[in-house]
Amino acid sequence: MDGAVTPRIPEVANSPAVVVVPFLYVTALIQKAGEKEISPRADAVRAIVSGTEIGSLGRIGPGWKILPNPLTDEIDLNVMKICFLGLAIAKHLGAEAGSNIEMINGEHAERLRVAGIITAGGSEDSQVFVQLEVAQRLAGLTGKVSLVQISFPGTPQAVEQFRETLATAIPEAEVRPIRQITEGEGRLFSRIKGLMLATIVLILMLTALCVLATMAALAMDRRLDVGLMKALGGSMRQVLRLFLLEAGSLGLAGGIVGCAAGLVLSEWVGQRVFGANVTPRFEVIPITLILMIGVSLAGAFPLRLLARVKPAVIFRGEA
Repeated sequence: MDGAVTPRIPEVANSPAVVVVPFLYVTALIQKAGEKEISPRADAVRAIVSGTEIGSLGRIGPGWKILPNPLTDEIDLNVMKICFLGLAIAKHLGAEAGSNIEMINGEHAERLRVAGIITAGGSEDSQVFVQLEVAQRLAGLTGKVSLVQISFPGTPQAVEQFRETLATAIPEAEVRPIRQITEGEGRLFSRIKGLMLATIVLILMLTALCVLATMAALAMDRRLDVGLMKALGGSMRQVLRLFLLEAGSLGLAGGIVGCAAGLVLSEWVGQRVFGANVTPRFEVIPITLILMIGVSLAGAFPLRLLARVKPAVIFRGEA
């Protein structure tokens, strides 16, 4: 298929959220680089070479583990003479990041430096990923692609409508949605979202109970201070205002510390578990702070016990 179809797809989609990644597959002999001219050796293994946009590897397989990661580590992805090896073929060749390999397909040959190792848990572990232009030279198919993967966000109805529009706009291509993957991911994300929401509600309830117990103990410990304030002419409204101000300040401070710790922890979990960067949503921070202040004030209900404090009784030591 002519590679010119690739830039036409975003124009048809008319959406900046669409991700388009072209592929060209070719089989070739893969071997560790020698010191002489490139020629097939007995230890060469035949494997699939996937030509694509190296910078899009993290978006092609968000669940892949790539070391080093081309999206976060300092790797010059504009260099044509680099490749990424699947884990299985890397072990077979005894190659690692920094090694050099040779690829041979008929009269065409390429010598590349291994920039990283990919662990995907599928057939990709036995493939070699190179820049699209390198695969085109290796196959002798300049300007051609085998497949174009498209990520289109939206409802199933929107995806089907986009598929029909794309099939009409590019009749020379066969357009097929991968329904099993998209629907499975949608169900999984819905369950994760529900679990996270239930966890947040539970945490807020536990926080309110902790504040409730703390404020009850605080009210009992400060009866003498409250009695002195009332004896000096302070109204109960002023006394409660001081305690509520303290509770709100503690809630604000806790919210700020919690937001900072949450951002750092989410980034660590994203890198270690999912192998992807987590983009902070700063609009969540004021919502979190408001919730923490609200929970702190709601837990200050026991402060109403201070209204029963009588200065004379307190000073006689009877309470």
